Amino acid sequence: MNRTRHQEKIIRNYYENRDVIGLQKASEAVTDLYLSEGKKRATIWKRLASHLEKIGVPEKRIEELREADDPAAVAKLLEKYSG
Repeated sequence: MNRTRHQEKIIRNYYENRDVIGLQKASEAVTDLYLSEGKKRATIWKRLASHLEKIGVPEKRIEELREADDPAAVAKLLEKYSG
């Protein structure tokens, strides 16, 4: 598949900033967790787990967070990754 220079630049920038994008999306998902319950909460956890993986959180830690179901704990973790 042939891509234009512009398309190549967009793709390269995405992968260079993937962790920043993941952190932002994870933060948004934490906000959603505070406001959700039931099936919607389970869906948000799925999405959040994916974002946490992208920023390098170990799978075991993600599972611990999911089991605790504590948005504050996730927010605290994200602080470590943002600074």
